[in-house]
Amino acid sequence: MQRVRVRFAPSPTGPLHIGGVRTALYNYLFAKKNEGVIILRIEDTDQVRFVEGAEEYIMESLKWCGIKIDEGIMEGGDFGPYRQSDRKDIYRQYADMLVEKGDAYYAFDTPEHLDKLRTDAEKNGHTFIYNAAVRKKLRNSISKPEAEWKNLIQKGEPYVIRYKMPMNEEIHFDDMIRGHIVVNTGTLDDKVLFKADGMPTYHLAHLVDDHLMEISHVIRGEEWLPSLPLHVMLYRSFGWRMPLFAHLPLLLKPDGKGKLSKRDGDRMGFPVFPLYWPYGETAKGYREEGYSPEAFVNMLALLGWNPGTEQEIFSMDELADAFSIERIHKSGSRFDPEKAKWFNHHYLQCRDNKQIAMEFREQLRAKGFHHDIVQLEKLIGLVKERVSFVKDIWQETDFFFIAPASYDKEVIKKRWKPETPSQLTELKSVLDDIGEFNPEVTEQTVKSWIEEKGYNLGAVMNAFRLVIVGASRGPHMFDIISWIGKEETIKRIDRGISIIGDQA
Repeated sequence: MQRVRVRFAPSPTGPLHIGGVRTALYNYLFAKKNEGVIILRIEDTDQVRFVEGAEEYIMESLKWCGIKIDEGIMEGGDFGPYRQSDRKDIYRQYADMLVEKGDAYYAFDTPEHLDKLRTDAEKNGHTFIYNAAVRKKLRNSISKPEAEWKNLIQKGEPYVIRYKMPMNEEIHFDDMIRGHIVVNTGTLDDKVLFKADGMPTYHLAHLVDDHLMEISHVIRGEEWLPSLPLHVMLYRSFGWRMPLFAHLPLLLKPDGKGKLSKRDGDRMGFPVFPLYWPYGETAKGYREEGYSPEAFVNMLALLGWNPGTEQEIFSMDELADAFSIERIHKSGSRFDPEKAKWFNHHYLQCRDNKQIAMEFREQLRAKGFHHDIVQLEKLIGLVKERVSFVKDIWQETDFFFIAPASYDKEVIKKRWKPETPSQLTELKSVLDDIGEFNPEVTEQTVKSWIEEKGYNLGAVMNAFRLVIVGASRGPHMFDIISWIGKEETIKRIDRGISIIGDQA
């Protein structure tokens, strides 16, 4: 039985969309599940669309996600080179092989002439297709005598090599996700396999590479499904064993209407790329937005696949154990930005408080605050459940570092009563008399005082929170005052009574 060998083969034409990352992830999980190999092959035959920095971006993205490549440009391997531009001398012989067999031909049509044919067809409500119905009327080695087309080549006339698609033949093939498919060749055109610039097109290059690299399964996006009939025919023409195919569903916009795009992310405030893209039109990435790679991968794995259980949280190893192509959906999967945040919230709760504190300390230092890591670790323990990202901790903890500059008017209106200033003045004295200023002691002392005085617990505590925090927010009050200390607590009570008393 042939060993499982899969490949992720992106083109370096810009940042890697999360749909591409999902393709890489599914290939990786399938290989890992079946004790196989995953190859990273850079398909850069389209030199016009090549973008500097994209290749490095792809590799860094996969590394951040924890997708470990077995063979590739950096890893090496027995089937290299793993960059198509480094393999360009390989492809011509296979194009020539098809011409010699009669399954491909030379075409000398200029781009301008083909554009005119397309325009004329559109004017008449038709679509121009370069196929068996028209190829004998055009400039190619089928319509011209051999001596004439050979003379054109000898003179240096630009040409491409096209596949000679049969006119009216049914092609039967299978897809692991979509089942059995039948396509009539009459609906297909004679695709270009080799371009005038001496480079192969995707159709020829990827197929030759898959054969030479002994790829057993091709797992790729559904945008390539319309090209599968041609690829099936090419395998037949070469007489090669064909890999098994699986075409993945699209990632859809949050409303489900169309393919997820960068514009959707810009409009709704979420990334559609794994990492920040720094070139040209920049784009934000999940890493820089504060997502953990574990959350990102977990979220992405469940966009188009389900394990058949209620389980939602998976490690990479658990994903590989559970993964199967049979459980990949046929229809597109709607992206949910809130669900992505939910995953990140979960993984943030699993992280060590000290690790989070060390990250948060860098934010504090930038704001001019310097605190002991042990103290910050305690703070993280108080607020971690309230946030999904480390970057959001400040807005949940600002009052730990800065006394409120203002007080919520709605809370004042609702909670500040005529008796409040005198009650808070009494509370200040109670707190000032406490020796061990920790949450347990302060809570027991304050609640005993409230009960003894017959005051309303809620009224006192809500007013207390208002002068300490400035609003009705934050964790347990006695945790807050223990963290800021007795002196700061009493200062804030005095200041609150003074300012709010003038406003109320």
